[in-house]
Amino acid sequence: MHPSTETFPDSIDEYPEDFWPDVDDLVTEDDIPLDNIFSEKQQRLLTEPLYSSQLDRPFAAMANVGLFYRTHHPPLVPDMLLSLGVKIPADVWSKSHRAYFVWEFGKPPDVVIEVVSNREGHELDSKILDYAAIGVKFYAVFDPEQLLGERLLRLHELHGTHYVERAGLWMPDLDLGLCLWDGAYEGMSARWLRWCDAQGNPIATGAESAGREQQRADQEQQRADQEQQRADQEQQRADQEQQRADQEQQRADQEQQRADQEQERAERMAEKLRALGIDPHQLSDSRQ
Repeated sequence: MHPSTETFPDSIDEYPEDFWPDVDDLVTEDDIPLDNIFSEKQQRLLTEPLYSSQLDRPFAAMANVGLFYRTHHPPLVPDMLLSLGVKIPADVWSKSHRAYFVWEFGKPPDVVIEVVSNREGHELDSKILDYAAIGVKFYAVFDPEQLLGERLLRLHELHGTHYVERAGLWMPDLDLGLCLWDGAYEGMSARWLRWCDAQGNPIATGAESAGREQQRADQEQQRADQEQQRADQEQQRADQEQQRADQEQQRADQEQQRADQEQERAERMAEKLRALGIDPHQLSDSRQ
């Protein structure tokens, strides 16, 4: 049986607070382990980078959290949801804040992502109708094992009450995009779904940002070390030049000292000759 295609109201004001459902009896958590290791890491890779990158607007990014959208209906539990322009309440332990209640946040999520792990998830039939009925603007289905066909990724955009598949993965309304990325995350090498910027660059995880900062710091330190090495070499050359200049000065001083000593000896000899009545200049001329 297909779910109702009744859409969620455009404005939350259509549901006055007095008519909001009593959430005390709603099951917002369970203990059923549903996700495999890849899906668990993939969910984290879709949420953590958004918080690490500090988007320029408030948002809520959640993984495997109940999405309650209508009274007396069980929640949907998308692998990941993103809602822009909202804030996660400070009191997350309150029953009304333990899940994504559309009436509490004032709007449906902007993006919902489902990661296909088996053929029983109904990602391309009942869920696509559900998310359209709620009013989720963008709905992405990531099928890493290609269980639903050859295509790894599908992105749908809501037009009216129905989804239309997009040709590209950039969502200009959100200033965000999706991309497939081959690499290692938390020690697991795989093809991952990631958020990206307009140029297709994946939004960095906290670890990647820290690694890049460390790399930049290492490069700066390397440049500083090289500059210091060049300065040390220049100082060494200057010291060597000064040493050579000092040696030249020392040789010049020694030459001057010898010249002074020769002059002094010559003057003493001349004095002795004059004392004997001999003119030193005549003696010098006679030798020539």
